[in-house]
Amino acid sequence: MAVRTTNQKAWLFVLPVFLLVAFNALIPLMTVVNYSVQETFGDNVFFWEGLRWYQQVLHSERFHDALLRQLAFSFIILAIEVPLGIYIALRMPRRGPWVSVCLVLMALPLLIPWNVVGAMWNIFALPDIGLLGRAINGLGIDYNYTQEPLAAWFTVVLMDVWHWTSLVALLCYAGLCAIPDAYYQAAKIDGARPWAVFRYIQLPKLKRVLTIAILLRFMDSFMIYTEVVTLTGGGPGNATTFLSIDLVKIALGQFDLGPAAAMSLIYFLITLLVCWVFYTLMMRNEAD
Repeated sequence: MAVRTTNQKAWLFVLPVFLLVAFNALIPLMTVVNYSVQETFGDNVFFWEGLRWYQQVLHSERFHDALLRQLAFSFIILAIEVPLGIYIALRMPRRGPWVSVCLVLMALPLLIPWNVVGAMWNIFALPDIGLLGRAINGLGIDYNYTQEPLAAWFTVVLMDVWHWTSLVALLCYAGLCAIPDAYYQAAKIDGARPWAVFRYIQLPKLKRVLTIAILLRFMDSFMIYTEVVTLTGGGPGNATTFLSIDLVKIALGQFDLGPAAAMSLIYFLITLLVCWVFYTLMMRNEAD
């Protein structure tokens, strides 16, 4: 009986990637871990602090407020962009010349750099000269995102929805195009209504795609920084000072490297935990 051997030489092509990732990720991570347990006053002099910075961050009301704002923003974004992206994907044509046009139009917002998106919406939403600001104020609604926290939240959420709903829509569109026509033909023979087709055919087949979309959008929205800083600067007051913005203020504004390092590691662990919860809930019945 012949013994089957496996060629492992393919790992030689992957090894440089692993080394590059290790160099670009693990070494900076160990530097952050080192700062999180020490204190420095300059001149490259460090003092051991242990878990002091972690305790300070976890008991800080400032950290709790920023975390709540960050979580609220991420869940609002998911609640809007996921259903809207599915709806847009269902309405996009599957055949014909309009397919390319729709795909290009949906991809355009994703090609714009984050700082440019913030600058665009900064001008677009200004209450005196911006098209959006003038239109809302013209309806008799007092709108000024530079002074009113609710208006600032509305503008930030609207900006993110405009920028990233296309990603969810394109992922869902790819998932819908991968569904075999035999399912639709069987549903047509059974006389299934459009809602039944969506509920029992399209939505289950989009499960894996939606898992990827939700994880990508949560991680990106949970780490949002550039767009909000460019648009509102974290204001008015601290209304849009999310966790990422507060972390940069502590690290670069106050130059408190120890608390900032501890906060960044806690931030990282929270992101991993919530992503794990999302993935577990989405894939819970995958084996059924």
